[in-house]
Amino acid sequence: MCHKATISRVVCLSFALELSGAFAVAQIPLDWRRVGSTTLDLSLASVATGPVERVWFSEDGVRLFVRTGLKRTYSTSDFEHWQLAADAVIPESAAGLVKVLPESRAKSKTSATVPTRIYAVGRHGYRSDDGGYTWTNLTAFHNRSIIGDGLADVAVSPKDPDLVVIASGQGVWRSLDGGLSWTGLNQGLPNLPVHRILALPDGNGALRITADRNDTELEWSTGEKSGWKPVEDSASMQAALTRGALSKTIGSVVTSLATGGDFYYAGTVDGRLRSSSDSGATWQSFEIPGGGVIENIFLDPKDPQFALAAIAGNAKVRLERTLNAGRLWDDITDNLPAGSAHGITADRQSGALYVAVDRGVFMTYTDTHALAPSTPWTLVKAGPDNSVAVDVRLDNAGNQLFAAFEGDGLFATMAPHRFRDPRVVSAGDMIERPASPGALLSVVGRNIQSAQAGNRPAPVFEQSQIQVPFEVTGSTLNLSLESTSGRITMGLPLKSVSPSIFVDRDGSPIVLNADTGLLLDAATPARSGSRLQIFATGMGKVTPDWPTGIPAPLDSPPRVAAATKVYLDREAIDVTRAILAPGYVGFYLIEVQLPGILNRGPAELYVEVGGQQSNRVRVYLEP
Repeated sequence: MCHKATISRVVCLSFALELSGAFAVAQIPLDWRRVGSTTLDLSLASVATGPVERVWFSEDGVRLFVRTGLKRTYSTSDFEHWQLAADAVIPESAAGLVKVLPESRAKSKTSATVPTRIYAVGRHGYRSDDGGYTWTNLTAFHNRSIIGDGLADVAVSPKDPDLVVIASGQGVWRSLDGGLSWTGLNQGLPNLPVHRILALPDGNGALRITADRNDTELEWSTGEKSGWKPVEDSASMQAALTRGALSKTIGSVVTSLATGGDFYYAGTVDGRLRSSSDSGATWQSFEIPGGGVIENIFLDPKDPQFALAAIAGNAKVRLERTLNAGRLWDDITDNLPAGSAHGITADRQSGALYVAVDRGVFMTYTDTHALAPSTPWTLVKAGPDNSVAVDVRLDNAGNQLFAAFEGDGLFATMAPHRFRDPRVVSAGDMIERPASPGALLSVVGRNIQSAQAGNRPAPVFEQSQIQVPFEVTGSTLNLSLESTSGRITMGLPLKSVSPSIFVDRDGSPIVLNADTGLLLDAATPARSGSRLQIFATGMGKVTPDWPTGIPAPLDSPPRVAAATKVYLDREAIDVTRAILAPGYVGFYLIEVQLPGILNRGPAELYVEVGGQQSNRVRVYLEP
């Protein structure tokens, strides 16, 4: 193993069979991981989540139940872990006996043990200790509710009059002291109302989603530890305005829109696909047999005459494909289960298509350059607790597949089509880069057993990582890789340096506080005047020479031969040393000294070696 913190990228190659009634598909077990959380950071009493409509206790007070805005019922007995309670009976909403309500339409609930104790919810939460004659506001702070808006229900423990729980538009909240203080119970509740994936992490960028059908935009930044945060410069709101303006032009409500160059595709609520090849000046229309709302359109930015459409339908999922800018669409639905299609994406080079439907995420291979019969689909991920898959996206390199599930949030895995079409990428940031002497490379999609770089053997480590020999020369690196699925041969550009900073699978950089050894993130920011250690690869030859495949020595490790610079928000900072990382293979260590004065918040950091720049990563700073 070349690094103790390397995260496994090995994916199971076996196949299983999933049966459900009369519908059967082969499911590919993949190494899916959660990306982000299911909570929101809205600056309330604690982290929030999506709307909760009802809340109630069991008769013995042991369990608490909630009904979310997504119409799913959960229960907890420890107020930390939630379990799906699909068979729970929702009680009738019974109001307390109240003399005067604190708000005209407030809902109230009387304590079973202290009849004069009444709680009520409206715009705020309230408590009365005299049967409703007088009320105390429990949630107001600067004219804002600290547990969110849209307070919908309240429950009082049948055993303890001070234990009260409120359901709001931002989750579920508990007080143990009669409402004097509040804490959220949202941390483990699968209730993120994700609707669309807007942007994937690219460099130091953030993951962005819409969290409901009203285009509320949220982002998760690399290194984030709390919850999704609202976005002020919302691109989704501008997109909604564009769809609204286009709806007036077309004369029908536009539900999805995709553009590439002069090519526009619009899907409407009445089940029509419209396309334009002159930036919307003229339109042609294609009516989908059977109708259905057009939920999502994918187009290839390199060839916008190719597009795919996902269509909602009660009886059958519908998918349509065009190869000629919308003049003709053909049905590629094949064996997909009944329900609606919500999101669709493709990797044209391999011919892989992915679709998010009610039952999960499915994939198929097809000819994406010529008309061809539809092909059977394979399930690659079912929704946790049968949650609906609402969107699916590939990253720009086509190496990672992201899927969004209503309530359960986002998940990612290596894109399954890489089994058929493997890639060699930098082990630092998983991006296709030129090779360089001494660099670590990762093979995505194959389990590598041995490797040859030119006429030299290349060491192979876990997670199918290989080290480029320090001795290689020339402008092209010819690789011959032996895998469990056969031999792979390919050529990569070869440069003297090709730096990349190591990041984990979610984009958080491997940058440490040199004094404490702690990884930097939003919870452990770098402070002014401190020293940082940056782990990278691809920094080229070292002096004195060092053997390929051997861990660097703990004492007097070799120095990087090329000139090394580090930039923080595009300002150069002091590099105290650049060496092979002691005890590691293929890893380089750059140590820098931060200035004595820093601005608070996220900052962009990158490395320049021999004039070649690395990937940009995000670090968090404290003055």
